[in-house]
Amino acid sequence: MRVVSLVPSITEAVAVSLPGALVGATDWCTHPAGLEVTRVGGTKNPDVGAVVALAPDLVVAHAEENRAGGLDALRAAGLRVHVTDIRTVAGAIASLGELLVAIAGVEPGWLRDARDAWADPAPVRAGSRVRAVVPIWRRPWMHVGSDTYAGDVLARLGVDNVLAGHAERYPRIDPAALPPVDLVVLPDEPYAFTADDGPEVFAPTPSALVSGRLLTWYGPAMVDAPRGLTTALRAALA
Repeated sequence: MRVVSLVPSITEAVAVSLPGALVGATDWCTHPAGLEVTRVGGTKNPDVGAVVALAPDLVVAHAEENRAGGLDALRAAGLRVHVTDIRTVAGAIASLGELLVAIAGVEPGWLRDARDAWADPAPVRAGSRVRAVVPIWRRPWMHVGSDTYAGDVLARLGVDNVLAGHAERYPRIDPAALPPVDLVVLPDEPYAFTADDGPEVFAPTPSALVSGRLLTWYGPAMVDAPRGLTTALRAALA
């Protein structure tokens, strides 16, 4: 089977699970390292002609990351498009399992490892939950809101996103207007927060600089995510 992936995390999942099946990916698909496939533009504006030229049996997309118009154009060109809509850890495991079994005929080992890793992860703070906010962009400030994969990841680790009940999934809120929290979780993507860019805005509230891949990517990163994120969050609270 020939597959084109328009989702960075799923690109990694397909490439690791079935080497050789992936023939095209977006410019933003950075994993696995050294991936050598035809690049077909961005996630929001894929080059339809380039995708069609690859003659894929399947194009994999995501309801949030890829625009409906571009996916409609791919369908109009006669391509089969599979659209995922992953918003929880359990949903990621189920959706990826269904997709990868359909492509490879068998569930990959890393997916079984991910299921085990998320079966009963240790909480960040024993005995009490942590209140947090998760900025994802600056200028303007945007944060993780309701019904998101990142929010579910943190909730499973004993960290409650204070904006989980917001009407928007990624609300724009000035830091001064945020509710009180125990911790600020600053991923390195999509905005690349660093020790010198982000934490100073929220001081003296502690900030945890975390891997955006571990926090937001559903795929092989899910195996190391519980341990990696918990280590970083605990260190910030110490």
